[in-house]
Amino acid sequence: MSVTLQPEALQAERPATQRSVAKIALIGNPNSGKTSLFNQLTGLNQKVGNFPGVTVDKKTGISQITPNLKAQIIDLPGTYSLYPKSLDERVIIDLLYDPQSKHYPDLVIVTADASNLKRNLLLFTQLADLQIPSVLALNMMDVAEAEGVKIDIDALQRELGVPVFPMNARKGVGIAALKIVMSQQLEATSTVFYTLPEELKPLIASIKARFDLKNDYLALHYAHQYKSLKFLTEEESNWIAALLEADEFKSNAQQAAETIARYTRINEMLLDVVRVERVDKDEKFSNRLDQVLTHKVFGYVIFFGILFLIFQAIFAWASYPMDLIDLGITNLNGLIQENFSGPLVNLLTEGIIAGLGGVLVFVPQIAILFAFIAILEETGYMARVTFMMDKIMRKFGLNGKSVVPLISGVACAVPAVMSARTIENWKDRMITIFVTPLMSCSARIPVYTVLIALVVPEKYYLGFLNLQGLVLMALYLIGFLAAIFSALLLKVILKARERSYFIMEFPVYKMPRWKNVGLTILEKSKTFVFEAGKVIVAISVILWVLASYGPGNSFEVAEQQVLQQAQVKGWTPEETENHVASAQLESSYAGIVGHVIEPVIRPLGYDWKIGIALLTSFAAREVFVGTMSTIYSIGEEENVSTIKSKLLSEKDENGQPFFNPARSFSLMIFYLFAMQCVSTLAIVRRETKSWTWPLAQLLYMSGLAYVMAFITYHLFS
Repeated sequence: MSVTLQPEALQAERPATQRSVAKIALIGNPNSGKTSLFNQLTGLNQKVGNFPGVTVDKKTGISQITPNLKAQIIDLPGTYSLYPKSLDERVIIDLLYDPQSKHYPDLVIVTADASNLKRNLLLFTQLADLQIPSVLALNMMDVAEAEGVKIDIDALQRELGVPVFPMNARKGVGIAALKIVMSQQLEATSTVFYTLPEELKPLIASIKARFDLKNDYLALHYAHQYKSLKFLTEEESNWIAALLEADEFKSNAQQAAETIARYTRINEMLLDVVRVERVDKDEKFSNRLDQVLTHKVFGYVIFFGILFLIFQAIFAWASYPMDLIDLGITNLNGLIQENFSGPLVNLLTEGIIAGLGGVLVFVPQIAILFAFIAILEETGYMARVTFMMDKIMRKFGLNGKSVVPLISGVACAVPAVMSARTIENWKDRMITIFVTPLMSCSARIPVYTVLIALVVPEKYYLGFLNLQGLVLMALYLIGFLAAIFSALLLKVILKARERSYFIMEFPVYKMPRWKNVGLTILEKSKTFVFEAGKVIVAISVILWVLASYGPGNSFEVAEQQVLQQAQVKGWTPEETENHVASAQLESSYAGIVGHVIEPVIRPLGYDWKIGIALLTSFAAREVFVGTMSTIYSIGEEENVSTIKSKLLSEKDENGQPFFNPARSFSLMIFYLFAMQCVSTLAIVRRETKSWTWPLAQLLYMSGLAYVMAFITYHLFS
């Protein structure tokens, strides 16, 4: 079979339309600067959602292209070609292969790494053949120039037949000019880069007629990828399958031949447009740095040192803004209660504001955590971590790409589980999904922070080592160890013949783009506040109602019993008031529920109050703090104490601090292992297409949490 490649102009032109909001898709190889360009075009006008019909995250944003034209910018997953190898790459074909879809783009901007143009142009030539108006954004020109790569932009533009714009997306260079060209290209013709072999034309003609397609190359992709196209009906897929069988169509052979032919044409073209001037033959800076950062010994030392710094910073740097937020919430509640009274005021202060305070007070820690993660990704160091950990991960049934979900799990298990779709091997992917929730996510930080503050003194060693930070890091390490040993267990249980491969491209080291880091912090903090906050505040209100009311006249009976005891024992008015509040809480609906489950959790050292918090935190782990805040606000004259002081003032039946080291560490261990997040269970169900995996996770992690918390409580007792 002979295949020829030639650029030729198309006669058909996409009809010009007047539109107020155009759809513009960003696509490119991983590490080609696509996300930087997206941030430059959209700024703060971004939102995160799901692609239609799939569970892959998409980012969209609004950009003012010209005074009369707004555009919806769609940030597509990074890919090397239009033949997808992972689940997230398949999103691209669903978006680009259905011209009738309301999500079909009016324009595609292809970002390409100017320092590695050959590899990046493969994707561009495939997109050009789909006849979607396009622009080539030649990014990282500064890197190319530093490496002695000179590109003749005019010649490249003539060869491709589309506008080619050199730019530096990280610094915003070339964005204004790109916007002008984007508005012009919405009504421009495309070019064809690849001519189909003659023997395929009857097959392509049949597919075009059946699906009313105008483009030969699009029809060819229907033949290659009909099984992955979600918009096709079962009858349509069966029709294509029968057609391919009758024509003896060999998809793999055709893809290989096409790729070879495209690279042949690309090589010929680059001989005329690219010149490499290597004036410096010394080793690249990135390679020299890699010798240290990926060293078989020092690489791991540096990585764990960075983790150590992160956890120290979460406590040390966040303490001041946390104190300010906590003081502000306390003063606000005090001000309201000094000037107003009544059930609605109690609901506002002890329910809504107390629950909201349990969210806002931890924003500084969440922001610091995401800041570090964003910097590691921006600099290119995260890819090195993936490479270093591959050999270790394989021994436990994972691979190097599993490190990305595991590290992402430190932020949130939901996107971490979704990121596992980049792992091609089914067994590796399933094991990664199963063990990722064992990593301590940011939702656990509020729980850890409060409990550590109760029993771990704020001491410093050597002037900078914070003891509380050390304990926090130990909890994260325990979670990591639990994850990899659980993976080892699954490696033995699961059987699969599919072999696992690891391919990872190292981006060059770069200074982080601080605007991107700031956007990441803002986006993740907003997600924490609005997503977790809605759950926490809602549950706080429900808890306040359950804790403020009881069946019949139970509150009056409890109060009378306490008053009688007060006369006998000679309690002061303050002591009497505290005992009344405690007795009424125990008689409330919340107290009744807590007492029902108390026998089950008593071996762990927990009482009915903690039982309430355990139940409510199944909605989200961080709800624990809001729950405890709400419970211990009941019966107080003024809600002016912090969460920490509320818990410290709680006494057991012997008059000793209830939250002693045994109970506090037991609770930490329980939350470390427990699968207490409905959202994570839901996303695992969506990713695995089965209830087997999330239910197995729930049973395994809940059982593990109970056993380990039991051991911890009795060990410290």
